[in-house]
Parts: sequence; C-alpha cells; structure tokens
Amino acid sequence: MHTTAQIVACVWARWQVTFTVAGMTKWLHRQGFSYKKPRGIPHKSDADKQQHFIETYNALKAECGQNEPILFIDAMHPTQSTKLSYGWMRRGREHVNVVETTGSRTRLNIMGALNLQRIEETIIREYPTINAKNVVLFFGSIRETYPLSQKIHLILDGAGYHRAELVQSFAEVLNIELHYLPPYSPNLNPI
Repeated sequence: MHTTAQIVACVWARWQVTFTVAGMTKWLHRQGFSYKKPRGIPHKSDADKQQHFIETYNALKAECGQNEPILFIDAMHPTQSTKLSYGWMRRGREHVNVVETTGSRTRLNIMGALNLQRIEETIIREYPTINAKNVVLFFGSIRETYPLSQKIHLILDGAGYHRAELVQSFAEVLNIELHYLPPYSPNLNPI
C-alpha cells in the first residue's frame, strides 16, 4: 500500500476499525514504521565536457547551415511490467517484502532521429533489439529521407552499439558524420 489513506481503507475492510489518516500516521510511527522512498544515485556529468559539447554543436550548426542536416538520435526501451513503489515498512529492518508480479514483461526497442530544424521529418523505427546491425538499418531509414549526396551529422550517445566498428564503417559509406555526446548527458539529447 502506498498511502496512509489506503492503509486506513484496508484496516476498515479487514477489521472494521476506523482510523483517521492523521491517527493512522501517528500509529504507524509509534509502531516503528516510516514512509520511505528509494534514493537514486545519479551519475555525475562533467559540466566542462557538456559546455565544450554545446560550443562545438553551435559551431557545427553555423558551419552546416541548411546544407547539411544535424539529427539527434537515440534508442528507447519502454517496458510494460509491474513497477514496485514505496510504502510503510518497519524502521531499520532489511526485510524485503515479496510482491507477486505478472511475470510477463513486454519491451519495445525503438530508435528515433530528430532534426530540430524540421521536426515534421522525425524518423522512428522499431526493432527486435537495439544492436549495431539495427543501428546500421536505422541509418538506411534516415537515408530514405535525405539523399546520399547530402552529408548528415548525427549526434548520439556513447552506447556500445553506437561506437561499434560496423556502425562507424557504414556511417562513412552512407556519408554520415557521427558526433558523440559527453558521458551521462541525456540532457543534451532532445530526442
């Protein structure tokens, strides 16, 4: 249960005992519970590297103008599965409460490319998995929108499949120049 109000409703449904939300909160505290939320530990991004990238990107925009499109690409993997949350638990205990989940997990693997100058030309494709081979196939999808004679600049993160030799070789063949974001910089990728 996520909220004190839900606990109050459960106590009423099970034992027909009435509590106010404030009363239940006090009771939970007296019984050694606290309302806990997991703490995420963010990776540290390098502000200097991000600033350098921004300066490099602005210079690239000025150099390319309308002649050479700049696209941001990224992969996403939305899942449909049970998401466990936080709630009232005994203080100081390392006890793990077991919650039965559906056991099934549906995951999509989607790649997208966004040209900030022509948002209507956003390219999205779904693949069974995201790997170097499918990144190369995605480059082919990008080339369906832009002629081979036109150089394309792709800005992408440093995922292993983006840095693979296969990807770099095909990028060169397809007249695509790759520009990598600094590590831990999803804030610099608008897609």
